[in-house]
Amino acid sequence: MPLFKKRTAGKPGEWYYCLEHKKVEDGPECPAKDRFGPYATRAEAEHAMESARERNLQWENDPRWHDAPTGGPTDED
Repeated sequence: MPLFKKRTAGKPGEWYYCLEHKKVEDGPECPAKDRFGPYATRAEAEHAMESARERNLQWENDPRWHDAPTGGPTDED
């Protein structure tokens, strides 16, 4: 008996963005590995790639996610 059941139909109001087909889906049509979501609205799903780009940019510029030297030896010594 599988631990997790494969969900073939989405819940009402769930929207996804398929990365392979580059389209919005009403409910999960494509495999989970190929989609972003769920989103609450179609408009949110349509902007999935923009949202991902903005989050990636925020992460890349967040100093908490970059290793910084912490009092160890430096090149100046």
